[in-house]
Amino acid sequence: MASGETYDIVVVGSGGGGLVGAYVAASRGLRTLVIEKTDRVGGTTAYSGAGLWFPGSAPIKRAGVEEGIEDATTYLRGVVADETRERLQGAYLDAGRRLIDELEQNPWFQSFVFAPVPDYYAAAPGSSPAGRTIFPPDVPAVDLGEHAQLIRDTIPVERLGAERDTVLNGGQALVGRALVAFLETGNGSLRVNTRLESLVVEDGRVVGVTATSEGEQISFRAERAVLLAAGGFERNGELRKKHHAVPLDGTWSNGAPGNTGDALQAGIAVGAATDLLDEAWFVPGLIQPDGLPVFHAGTRGGIWVNAAGERFVNETSPYDQAGHELVRLHSTSGVPHIPSHWVFDQRHVNRDSFGGPPDQPPNPAWFESGALKKADSIEELAELIEVPYETLRESVEEFNSYSATGVDERFHRGETPWDQTYHHIVGFPAGPVMNYMAKPSPEFANPLLLPIDTPPFYAATIVLSDIGTKGGLKTDEHARVLRPDGSAIPGLYAAGNTAAAMSGHVYPGAGTPIGSSLAFAYRAVLDAVSEKRG
Repeated sequence: MASGETYDIVVVGSGGGGLVGAYVAASRGLRTLVIEKTDRVGGTTAYSGAGLWFPGSAPIKRAGVEEGIEDATTYLRGVVADETRERLQGAYLDAGRRLIDELEQNPWFQSFVFAPVPDYYAAAPGSSPAGRTIFPPDVPAVDLGEHAQLIRDTIPVERLGAERDTVLNGGQALVGRALVAFLETGNGSLRVNTRLESLVVEDGRVVGVTATSEGEQISFRAERAVLLAAGGFERNGELRKKHHAVPLDGTWSNGAPGNTGDALQAGIAVGAATDLLDEAWFVPGLIQPDGLPVFHAGTRGGIWVNAAGERFVNETSPYDQAGHELVRLHSTSGVPHIPSHWVFDQRHVNRDSFGGPPDQPPNPAWFESGALKKADSIEELAELIEVPYETLRESVEEFNSYSATGVDERFHRGETPWDQTYHHIVGFPAGPVMNYMAKPSPEFANPLLLPIDTPPFYAATIVLSDIGTKGGLKTDEHARVLRPDGSAIPGLYAAGNTAAAMSGHVYPGAGTPIGSSLAFAYRAVLDAVSEKRG
């Protein structure tokens, strides 16, 4: 095995947390190496809108949103409902604000912006209808120079044939800005196509990594710390089958393709404890013409029905809650809910389109692939999707009765601030995919309850997807990786989906996953810088 260079910090993974943590280290004069398994940087962050749930941060204050951090603390603790995670939550809330203040001092990061995305648990004490989510500003690809080609493409570009945009937004913008800021410190190095194999331990302390690059094993020494920020294990079918209650093998995941749990398994091999391995950032996925799903954030029209033809959920509810409901019902009801069927009509297509921009019919590829089915009647549609006609008819008729009153008496669609963002927008309220202003529906009291009564009728397929697993190595408030006895493994830190989530089993608000990755990568570097060794 070849012996590589010596650094102060070695970061495994190049998503938002990895690159921002690397920048924080390199900007303090620490020699910092980032190794990335694939040929592109960005990980799952590059697929995302890059929301950061950072209550009390400067961009929120600049937007004139007044709130104390106390309300956010009350909300976070209340929805997570786990006292063992309160120290992690306090560290997260503190780090988010401080990190943004620091990043905004660098012209590459410029000023983050606040956009209203309501908190996901509207009834919880401390919940904010305006939300607490901030976003990076867009950046022209040309401004990043040759580094732009290193950034992972979005899912529409990678899978669906969309053209690259000349302006990067969301996760690509965050990754691009962090990458260039990191490299311009003069203290940063990046190696792509370099896969973590194991951690190097001396006298109980992690002092480096072994990796494989271009078929050769190589070691890198870390004088201060190794930070594992390499995503989860969502693409590892064996681990998913071992830990998850529903049959998932990673095929339906919207996590980055390199996320197979290498860092998780390396940590376990040196004695790390784990937590939440049965969990993921579950989301509904809409099957596309290529046979794979894309994260589906919310539904403005139509209903979802299970294999029995029964409606079973508020289809516009926050996506993690909808995803967990798919898991729960599929596991416990005795009726298959994965896949489910999204049933809607021509009225919905005329207003919102389907699978593309406004005022265009569905691309023929949807029908040719079988991802979208069309019928002249509900009875014919029931036959096409193989559900009982009478039950489907009753589900549609019940839903149509709610349209007249504007009140969804069964699942209360349209009643929360989150739901109501879909009065005006098609797609995720701040995401890069299918995000455009919706046509109004002034003839209906609730624009999310259009009747399903205008033929032809359509059915698309909803499956259980995710934007990463959320179980991983157990860490403390400094992002130090812990042993089962609660002691820290010296020299080893974890952030993002490599670590067990500070939010436990819930998803408090838009930007919690990436926010956690950045916040705890920041905490890790601060601790590594200040660590006193005997």
